[in-house]
Amino acid sequence: MMIRINHPDGRFDLVKASRLDRLIQTEQISRFKRNSGWVVIGRDPVRNQSNRAFHFGAERRDPEMPGLC
Repeated sequence: MMIRINHPDGRFDLVKASRLDRLIQTEQISRFKRNSGWVVIGRDPVRNQSNRAFHFGAERRDPEMPGLC
């Protein structure tokens, strides 16, 4: 799945969902688009590595994984 992101310099891009966490951690994006609207980093709640510490299965929201959606 591709996610629309907005860089701090104003550029827009599409990235794979698997890259999103790293881009957030390294502050390379200022916001990203969810189905419900734009999420602003530092203002809106976002998942972090501590939230995912015990998840070892496939990403359930990934439509590329057969039988999961």
